[in-house]
Amino acid sequence: MMQTKSAFSTKETGNADVLEKKNAPAELTGEALKKALIGTWELVSYQVELQETGEFIDAMGTTPRGRVIFTPDNWVAFNLEGSNRQMPETEEDRAALLNTLVAYIGRYRIEGNQWVTTVETAWAPQWVGTEQRRTVTTDGEFSNVITPWRKMPNWGGGKMSRSIIRFRRAD
Repeated sequence: MMQTKSAFSTKETGNADVLEKKNAPAELTGEALKKALIGTWELVSYQVELQETGEFIDAMGTTPRGRVIFTPDNWVAFNLEGSNRQMPETEEDRAALLNTLVAYIGRYRIEGNQWVTTVETAWAPQWVGTEQRRTVTTDGEFSNVITPWRKMPNWGGGKMSRSIIRFRRAD
């Protein structure tokens, strides 16, 4: 995993850090955000910020691929793959592929500037039955997504991290 500079910057605002994107799209909320999200989005980039060090890593490599699909009846399907995935030759290879995948499906709702998914199926069994919250800004063509700080099963070695994801409208 390569360390990179992020197009985002962290600023402190009272009790919380806020991740800002330079030239970020206007913030939509509620029904306006839901309408803007409906459709299919293609993954552009996936970075992870490690809370302990502030380091940004391309956790999914430099050319990840994937889609997120929002339906008008509140379903979301999320499937993201890391760069250069290869057919596994060993059981270790097969296990390692899980570290380059994020996939889940569930019902979503909008709360303010966030979508919250109640996960029904997932690549990581510990996510099934949980709620996954994502803060999102969109300008119609691009969406920027930030996860809360958490321990991700794929990377970070059990340390707190958050994902910073960029999508482009695909439909």
